[in-house]
This record gives sequence, C-alpha cells and structure tokens, in this order.
Amino acid sequence: MKLTVIGCGYLGATHAAAMAELGHQVLGMDTDTDKVDALNKGQAPFVERGLDHLLAKHTAAGDLHFTASYAEAAAFADLHFLGVGTPQQDGSGAYDLTHLHSAVRRLAPRLGDGALIIGKSTVPVGTVARLRQTLDEHVRDGASARLAWSPEFLRESFAVLDTLEPDRIVLGVEDGDTGSEAAFRTVYADILAAGTPLIVTDIATSELIKGAANAFLATKISFINAMAELCEKTGADVRQIALALGYDHRIGAEGMRPGLGFGGGCLPKDLAGFTHRAEELGADTGLLRQVAEINRRRRERTVELAREALGGTLTGKRIAVWGAAFKPNTDDIRDSPALAVAEALQRAGAEVTVHDPAAMENARKACPQLDYADDPTAATTGAGLLLHLTDWPAYSDADPADLARHIAVPKVIDARGTLNAERWRAAGWTVRALGRP
Repeated sequence: MKLTVIGCGYLGATHAAAMAELGHQVLGMDTDTDKVDALNKGQAPFVERGLDHLLAKHTAAGDLHFTASYAEAAAFADLHFLGVGTPQQDGSGAYDLTHLHSAVRRLAPRLGDGALIIGKSTVPVGTVARLRQTLDEHVRDGASARLAWSPEFLRESFAVLDTLEPDRIVLGVEDGDTGSEAAFRTVYADILAAGTPLIVTDIATSELIKGAANAFLATKISFINAMAELCEKTGADVRQIALALGYDHRIGAEGMRPGLGFGGGCLPKDLAGFTHRAEELGADTGLLRQVAEINRRRRERTVELAREALGGTLTGKRIAVWGAAFKPNTDDIRDSPALAVAEALQRAGAEVTVHDPAAMENARKACPQLDYADDPTAATTGAGLLLHLTDWPAYSDADPADLARHIAVPKVIDARGTLNAERWRAAGWTVRALGRP
C-alpha cells in the first residue's frame, strides 16, 4: 500500500521505517526540514536500536522518503498515520495538543475524498472527538474523511521490535465506520497473520487503553519500590520479593524491577496526562498520585544514601555517576532519574562527574553545570563514591578490581540493582542497593 506518516519524531520515524519494512510505499512528513534531511540520508536524529539500519535500507531502496510538504503528503496517498508529538504542557499534567490539531488543520484541506487518518499519538480521552470537529471544519467542500485511532505501545530501545512484533494492536473506529478496519487489516496483514491479536473498539476506549497501560506499568514499578522502602527498614531483600511475586501468573515479573524508578518522555508524561484528564472528569486519582509520589521518592532516597555513605554531607565531595539516559540503549534524557539525582547531588554541594555511553551530548546541553568523563573509569578517578544510575550492560561488565585502583574510596550505590554485589565486595568495595541489606 501507499501511506504517509505525519510527524516524524520518535514515534513517526520508527513507524515509517517499520511500515516500509512490511513492504509498503511510505512517505514521512515533518515540518522540521533538518530532521527531514537527516531521515532522507538514512539517519535518525536520536538513538534507537535498529532504526538507522531500516532507514538506510529503505531510503536507498526508494520505498521510504521524507518531505516537509503537507501537499505532497496528501497527494501521495489516501491513508495517513498521525504520529505528531503530544508533550506535557509546561506547569501542568495536561497534554499539549497544539501540534496535533495544527497537523490535522493543515492536512485536511488537501485530502482526497474518503481519505483515512489513523492516529497513533498518545492523547487524553475526548481528543478524537475534537479532532473530528477540526477535520470537518477544514476538509474541502463536498469531501469527507475517516478518522480512526490506533495507539502505540513502544518501549524506547525496543521500538522497532515493538512495531514489527507487537504484543497486541488496538484500533478505535467511529460509529458506523465499516471501512477503516478493512484498510487497517491490509496494512498489518503480515503481523496479524503471525498471530498478533487485534482489538477493535470504539474511539473513547482506544484513547483510554494507552494511558491505562502506562498507568498500570507505573503502578507496578512504584509498588515494588514501595516494597523496597519497607525492605530497607527491615533488612529484607526486595529482589527476592520481586522474584517470588513474579512467579505468580496473576502478577508476572515484567515491570517488577525495583530500583531508581521510571522516567523518560513517555511513562511520566502519560501518567500525569492520564491523571489530569481523570481529575477533569471527576474521577478519584489518589492511587495514581501515590504512584507518582513513590517514584519521586526513589530519587530522593538515592541522594540520601549518597549523603550517608559520605559521612553525612555532600559539600565538596567528589562523586562519580554512571548513567545519564533514563534507560539503557537510548540517548533520551527526558525526565531521567539518573540526571535528576546527579543534579540534586550537585545542588547539595558535591562535585559530580557523569558518564553515559550514548547520552553525553544531550546531558551536556541539558546540565552544563555537571562534569563529564569520556569513559567509566575516568569518571571514577579520585571520587569518594560511585553511583550506578542507568543499567547499561557495560557497567555490569566493568572490572571492580581495576576500578578500585582509580577511585579514592571504593564505595558504590547500585540504584538499579544489576551489579553483581558479591563480585564487587570481593574486590574490596562497599556496596549499597535500594531495598537490599
């Protein structure tokens, strides 16, 4: 099929490349001409595992191209995926839908009669109804357009895999729309044939599903971190609790990883946006607010552990921080727990040196007040404490005996719980981890 992807940020660029991989002719559209130029060269403007390979493969083959023209996009196809970003509003938990409405408003007058727009952006419930009004107000006289919604469930650093081999696909259709599902099934024919379940529902349910999924994942993460707080008061081991809970098929191990908590551009924003919309509708959001509060406390507790490890004060103390990205295998630092802790330590008077395998450039721009080192060993040289804040595999593979020769005092706080504590202790290190003895 011929199709377009409107908005080529993290979601849109990944979706466009994946659609080309499925055999479709794809035109990506974004108003950022620098981004368009990079994508046409087969280069993503962010780090995402496997994406550059797909971009290079399909731009070279000619079945994937990018443009900054709405007119070109509308003329290219009658099926348009909408992947425009919906960031959090400044000073509010609400989503900023400005760019989303703008995209529909600019695309609508150029659409052919019967065109189909399938939204993938994360939105609060009720958004599609307002987008329908925008679409109807700006579509050409005598023309009509269909509007459906298929939320994405991408994990950063696994986005290509999650697009091509999803756990499930959701499609929300408007009342009386019988044609959108058929077109959608054609787009995803190979994936559906492989056994991926398709859930077809009404628009409001499709809008709520994404927010509910992320709110529940955030709840699981914060629940196990609440257990970590209790473990620290009792001497129990939260990893053993998580292991035991994970064997319960009603609970499952996914998401039951205690540590520094969640961050990034998706989970915190979606939890806040879901909570904000629920409060607008008059629903009780006490549980969701507690989930966010527990997540925030993990960062504060890590700073407090650092203070305890350094004799009760951070002033003038040299601290090495491993990690700036919010998770491994990405350069995304949005709401990064690692950087939040590093900044808090620096504000408290510590001299903080940060290393990250991929996010150094982004971290330097966002936090120029911190010091940076080009390799993990250099970051620890002369420090009185090491904090392990992003669980890159390279950090777990590091040789603690070699590092002990460079750091001034061999103490480490493993806020992600992925270092081999026995191995580090055998090399002479004092090891602390959240929720563990």
